[in-house]
Amino acid sequence: MEATTVYELIGYLASALIVISLLMSSILRLRIIGLFGAISFTTYGLLINAYPIAIANGAIIFIHIFHLTRMLRERASEEYFEVFEVPATSPILRRFVDFHLDDVHRFQPDFPGVRGDELALLILRDAIPAGAVLAEVDADGAHVILDYVVPAHRDLRPGRFLWIESDAFTSRGVNRVTTTAPTEEHARYLSSVGFQQEADGVWAREETPAPT
Repeated sequence: MEATTVYELIGYLASALIVISLLMSSILRLRIIGLFGAISFTTYGLLINAYPIAIANGAIIFIHIFHLTRMLRERASEEYFEVFEVPATSPILRRFVDFHLDDVHRFQPDFPGVRGDELALLILRDAIPAGAVLAEVDADGAHVILDYVVPAHRDLRPGRFLWIESDAFTSRGVNRVTTTAPTEEHARYLSSVGFQQEADGVWAREETPAPT
């Protein structure tokens, strides 16, 4: 294969990565794929002696690295996410759920809607709602009917913060949480945060106090 053909293939790869990155709803994925696209374009520019292309994309590499480093550092911070209880009748909660309802039903098509008497938790990112959890609580524990995070924050793992790093349920006296997984993607998510499948399609998690 001639060198010029190889160079063209690198250029096409770089272009494809940039386009794919712009299709990502996840900010983290956008940054990661965009970084590889910029690296490819920098390599392409150097190989064909197009230094303006190399310089511009070299700068973009550092921009992506800067933002990725900040995002990952903030994600590790305890202050990055917080769980905030609101009344299930809260207009903000209802507006959040209604606005994202189509996306909610992609993963939890059996979600019955907000009734008004559930335990309602908003997952906040820098005090901005990034997710919502609704659960029916009784003497036996809690049954989650909604566990949703907006697309932009799914790779920032707010679910891990809720279920593993916070005491959102144990602080309310709940030691066992059950839910359902009507889609394979939601089942993978539940498994990743410590739920185990039981009989009749029920997934359960025994709650323990969050590490201090």
